[in-house]
Amino acid sequence: MHLLTILLQVAANMAPFAIMGAGIGAGLAAVGAGIGIGQIGMGAMGAIARQPEAVGDIRSNMIISAALVEGVAFGAIVVCLLIVFI
Repeated sequence: MHLLTILLQVAANMAPFAIMGAGIGAGLAAVGAGIGIGQIGMGAMGAIARQPEAVGDIRSNMIISAALVEGVAFGAIVVCLLIVFI
């Protein structure tokens, strides 16, 4: 019982660090998503420049890829928010 009390006190003292870590994690998720979508757009523009006749297929694949990157970023931000509020 004494060990559990000590562990709960340590966890309570670490709460500010958890909040700070959640903020940093959410920021990194947003920056990572921005870089990823930028790379997707750059690759798509290069592919369209090489093969203009395939613009429809390239565009649809680009949108699907960007949506998947955004989904992962939103998931990471939700996890960070759960850390703050729980």
